[in-house]
Amino acid sequence: MGNRFSKKEIMKQIEEENVRFIRLQFTDILGTIKNVEIPLSQLDKALDNKMMFDGSSIEGFVRIEESDMYLYPDLDTFVVFPWTSEKGKVARFICDIYNTDGTPFAGCPRYNLKRNVEKMEELGFDAFNIGTEPEFFLFKLDEAGNPSLELNDHGGYFDLAPTDLGENCRRDIVLELEEMGFEIEASHHEVAPGQHEIDFKYAEAVKHADDIQTFKLVVKTIARRHNLHATFMPKPLFGVNGSGMHVNMSLFKNGVNAFFDKQGEMELSDIAYQFTAGIIKHATNFTAITNPTVNSFKRLVPGFEAPSYVAWSATNRSPLIRIPYSRGVSTRIEVRSVDPSANPYMALAVLLAAGLDGVENKLTPPTAVDRNIYVMTKAEREEIGVKDLPATLMDALNQLQESKVIVNALGEHLFEHFIEAKEIEWDMFRTQVHPWEREQYLRTY
Repeated sequence: MGNRFSKKEIMKQIEEENVRFIRLQFTDILGTIKNVEIPLSQLDKALDNKMMFDGSSIEGFVRIEESDMYLYPDLDTFVVFPWTSEKGKVARFICDIYNTDGTPFAGCPRYNLKRNVEKMEELGFDAFNIGTEPEFFLFKLDEAGNPSLELNDHGGYFDLAPTDLGENCRRDIVLELEEMGFEIEASHHEVAPGQHEIDFKYAEAVKHADDIQTFKLVVKTIARRHNLHATFMPKPLFGVNGSGMHVNMSLFKNGVNAFFDKQGEMELSDIAYQFTAGIIKHATNFTAITNPTVNSFKRLVPGFEAPSYVAWSATNRSPLIRIPYSRGVSTRIEVRSVDPSANPYMALAVLLAAGLDGVENKLTPPTAVDRNIYVMTKAEREEIGVKDLPATLMDALNQLQESKVIVNALGEHLFEHFIEAKEIEWDMFRTQVHPWEREQYLRTY
């Protein structure tokens, strides 16, 4: 993926692979993949940016009286889905959303990430490179084809078959991804039973966000062929690790990794420390975007490897931010709180904005915390200035609204519609009576 395709090259591949249908794919404000499927006869119209759709039916887009919107396909995202029928395959383009007057739609998460990348370029940087580690669970489908809570295996970290019964499914996912142009770096069972991870090569921010969405689609599609349901829900099971999506980030300037400095402390540059300081400053503000569901906060608790506190370290994995050992071109900052329910375009936009705020204002990070934060008391954490991440979605939404930097990174449209959607979600959860409450209180009171 990432090759520069011309219309001529696309048409040649379509003919060679017998493509009959085209999916024009985009992402809504909640991170859900949407698409308009067209027959091949409509491809010229789509490539001329004349394919219209009703934006009023998409979460967080526009009102019904201003519903007409255009899909602008990005030619570089063209790919043929290898699992589709040989009698007529399906290909796709990822699209940006435009208004009828030809201007970019401010509520398009992909366009909004591009807007933040442009600001980065104005500051003199070439690229914001991203590598993520999205984890997922595999559950069996029931007789009706619906997801059950029955796990496919009871393996653990790096286990092999026969303990890891998801191995064949995971291998098929890797093969499909490679056929689509992904460079897969690792594939293994994760800590929790039924939990898996497949790592693919880093890329610049917009492309990597595209890759995350494609990855999720492939994982879910191939899992179903194995009679399994793949979920990126952050915490589907109580008492075991949840699924994270650690984000590894680096800025490049003049083709050189701007986070690396051979002469710097720990071989990190001033920019690396400033970027880290920005992430720490805004961590509680961007959490609603990087951990956007009620369920996300069931993962961010002590004892299950997910961070609960705002701190950084180069030597231990309990803080929010870790600096991996690699240096040179691989020097990077890893933010460990992000989970795979996040809209990747919006998550990367707020992370970039937070880090750049640190660079622009030459912020200094607090002292690294190299102790296990999970065993510290609240008083000990407060003494060294370690803040807690928000405990609930509502807490996170309140803190999101306190940061002009993060609000500006989203833009007015995305910010307002996201807050509206998530306040509704929280109110639905808050007013629901859950089984735990009946178990605790029905007989007692």
